[in-house]
Amino acid sequence: MSTFENLWIPSACTLPTVEQPLRVAEFDQLFARAVQDVRRIDPTTLELTIASTAEAEARDLARREIACCSFFSFDFLPADDALVLRIGVPVSTTHAAVLDAVQARALTAQSGGVQAGDQRM
Repeated sequence: MSTFENLWIPSACTLPTVEQPLRVAEFDQLFARAVQDVRRIDPTTLELTIASTAEAEARDLARREIACCSFFSFDFLPADDALVLRIGVPVSTTHAAVLDAVQARALTAQSGGVQAGDQRM
C-alpha cells in the first residue's frame, strides 16, 4: 500500500481491507467523469463542483463512505447547472490529512492523471 493510500484510507475506516481499493476506484471514476472544479475552503472543508448528472452516483458513494468512515460529512448544494459536493472532516491532523489526499486525488483525476483504479500517486 502506498503512502497516498495510507492517507486516503484512514485507520478509522471500517470497510474491509479487501474492499478498500474498490472504493478508491469508485471515487476515481466519479472524480474523472464528473469533477468540474476543486476548492479547498479551509483545512477541514473541500468543495467539489460536479456535473449534475452524477448526483445519484455521488450521493450513493457518500452514503456508503459515511457508513465506514463516520468522521466524514457530505453535503450537496445546488449550483447553476452543476452540484457542489462539500466534504468535511472534524478538526484533527489525521482527518485533515485524509481530506488532503481526497483533494489531491480529485485534482489529479480532474486533470486526467488518474484512471479508474489506478493506485499510483
